[in-house]
Amino acid sequence: GFGILGSAVVALVVLAAFKSAIISDVSYVDYCWRIVLGCGAIPGIAALYFRLTIPETPRYTMDVEHDVNKATSDVANYLQKTDTIEDNDGPGNHVGVPKASWSDFTSYFGKWKNGKVLLGTSMSWFALDIAFYGIGLNNGIILSAIGYADTQDADFNLRAYNSLKNMALGNIIITIMGTVPGYWVTVAFVDKWGRKPIQIMGFIVLTVLFIVMGAAFNPLKEHSIPAFIVLFTLLQVF
Repeated sequence: GFGILGSAVVALVVLAAFKSAIISDVSYVDYCWRIVLGCGAIPGIAALYFRLTIPETPRYTMDVEHDVNKATSDVANYLQKTDTIEDNDGPGNHVGVPKASWSDFTSYFGKWKNGKVLLGTSMSWFALDIAFYGIGLNNGIILSAIGYADTQDADFNLRAYNSLKNMALGNIIITIMGTVPGYWVTVAFVDKWGRKPIQIMGFIVLTVLFIVMGAAFNPLKEHSIPAFIVLFTLLQVF
């Protein structure tokens, strides 16, 4: 949620920095989106650094490196929350662990009690991605549809700048009102309510909201922009 908010803030800051350039020559927008896209690589590089420097999991050490001693030591260190066991630098005890195969996969997930878990998890994730990216990537289109991103400036360059600025501001507002609260309500209550109830609740409410907004898109847009914004914000929450 904070990442989504951060991206909108970066876009707004970059646009503000290029305001005079864009008003004089609209082609400077090209620099803006390249800089915004490049800034997105910074957290990715930071995550890559930490990923390359953290210890491997015992499962990886066992299954890939085949080092039983190191895996046992890693597990003991984790369970004891101490670093008193220092066998990680020794020669290790490498064993020939058989590699997993497609036949293992099919024999395990071919049983319905196992296969239904994989199917349910993957299809739920697939459905969530359609909803999440369907509304997230189209924020700009939604903002234009309700007239928020449109401007009436006579000068084309100024109109382009103000339209992009309004779009960035609109994304910030939507994220603060919907996305961030939605994430952190779940963080606060996921252990009390349970993961399945929260997911099922989210899917049910999204289904209802999508039906309402899909059926009444044009009437809402033409007659009740506030109601449209409330429903769209609730989509972001759930």
